[in-house]
Amino acid sequence: MGQVARTVLAAATGAALARIGLRAARSYASSDAAKGTMLDEQRWSRVNHRGEPVTLLEGPVYAAAASAAVLAAPGLSGRMRAAGIAAAAGAGAFGVYDDLYGNADRRGIRGHLTALAHGEVTTGGVKIAGIGAVGVLGGCLARRGGSALDKALAAVVVAAAANAVNLLDLRPGRAIKGAALAAAPGMLTRAVRRDAARAGVSGAPRRGTDLPMAGSANTMAAAGLGAALALLPEDLGERSMLGDAGANALGALLGLAAAAGARSTAGLACRAAALTGVNLASEKVSFTKVIAGSAPLNAIDLWGRRPAAAPNVPPQSSPGSRG
Repeated sequence: MGQVARTVLAAATGAALARIGLRAARSYASSDAAKGTMLDEQRWSRVNHRGEPVTLLEGPVYAAAASAAVLAAPGLSGRMRAAGIAAAAGAGAFGVYDDLYGNADRRGIRGHLTALAHGEVTTGGVKIAGIGAVGVLGGCLARRGGSALDKALAAVVVAAAANAVNLLDLRPGRAIKGAALAAAPGMLTRAVRRDAARAGVSGAPRRGTDLPMAGSANTMAAAGLGAALALLPEDLGERSMLGDAGANALGALLGLAAAAGARSTAGLACRAAALTGVNLASEKVSFTKVIAGSAPLNAIDLWGRRPAAAPNVPPQSSPGSRG
């Protein structure tokens, strides 16, 4: 099976599992059997930026669907399959913890680390440590046989990507769109080039010039993106949201794919530096304001979303009329 076929199959599997999973989770969460349990729909209900209720069930459903899609994906070695499942499920689990038990008293990496320096352990701090551990595990598996520096840089890529996607999950669909725009073009290009190389097409890269893990990286990225894109209509419709669980899982899986697909230590370093820069910039800059101030970014951000609610302005008396 060619790389394009594997990519499409992995994406389709992820999409099907995500759609079926969200439908099943919603149905059970609203049933009498779920009342008072961990899956009670009230436990997962939050208020969005419009002040309307949405469910966070999309997040754990995404993490589970992406993990299952990686498990079922064709052509992955046992090591890369384990790495992908650990990234999606591990980051998703720590995100669930923060979704359910976190509060807004401390925000951002700096806020949580400052709290820790004063002896306060926040849910966000636990999540940072947990996703850091997920990154270390993923980095060691993805770059097995590489240098210690390679493994350390890969760990940074996985953990920083997990948080970077979560930083975008402030408006409907933004995190999924951002992840897709960042990962899909390269993923599709590499798949086509690898198949062209195998077929001996003139001008295509020769066999052996690509990193062996690049095919596995593409397949993992496809599984994760397929599951996310299948949930995009629900996210845009403001019926559900990724939350920390889904955004962290999506970012970690794509970060793992980026780390596995890097051809050199320099490539890994560039990915790690770029993602670290995004995380550090978020401490000083509002991405929502940056997006709103850029016409192209704002157009992408608004695509598919519900129109902004009209302000509730009380009727004004016409000139000369009585109040």
